[in-house]
Amino acid sequence: MSLENPIWGATKIHGELLKLGIQVAQSTVSIYMVPRPDRPLQTWKTFVRNHMEGIAAIDLFVVPTIAFQHLFAFLVLGHERRQLLWFAVTRNPTAEWLARQITEAFPWDSAPKYLIRDNDCAFGVAFKARVRAMGIRDRPISFRSPWQNGYLERLIGSIRRECTDHLVVFDEAHLRRILSKYARYYNESRTHIALGKDAPCTRPIERFRRDRRVSDPWRATSSLRANLSFRKRQR
Repeated sequence: MSLENPIWGATKIHGELLKLGIQVAQSTVSIYMVPRPDRPLQTWKTFVRNHMEGIAAIDLFVVPTIAFQHLFAFLVLGHERRQLLWFAVTRNPTAEWLARQITEAFPWDSAPKYLIRDNDCAFGVAFKARVRAMGIRDRPISFRSPWQNGYLERLIGSIRRECTDHLVVFDEAHLRRILSKYARYYNESRTHIALGKDAPCTRPIERFRRDRRVSDPWRATSSLRANLSFRKRQR
């Protein structure tokens, strides 16, 4: 079909195959398309959307302490539900330390198919070897292109605006406690527009009345008081 119909794209050919009763993914059709100079390759946005359930993203960001020292927070985000899967704090993010964090974030057979990261020199030989041994396809973004890791960059911005910018961090243990509370709030209570205004870990729908709260009888209830009070304490 690709040879005989030069103006057809992967979407058109995929639709024709479905009419013939051939069940195949559109991403598979894209792989076997005949390459032509006038046909654009699959965009990065298309790749991320097609493989969202098998993609995780990682990054580091810096948090200053009260003693003017720098702590590095390491984050692991799952693309499918924008869930914060893992975090860790250190003063010196070596390649060996980062490799250990990947192992702890994805135990047993829970490793994603693709891992998106930037080109930080901290992701050295030991880290790349560990990722390869776990069967993960390493996908570093292009230089000076943070938009290619936009989901995690957005998460870092949310942590800064809603949490760390309103607090003074004392040491590593203090930052771990702060991030632990924020991770619970982010995953269980914070709504996301991309998820239909739901939380990464789907939370129950609750109805409110004047004098008391009434939960949906068809779903289990969950208290939001702890998370709401966490937000008020940061103001």
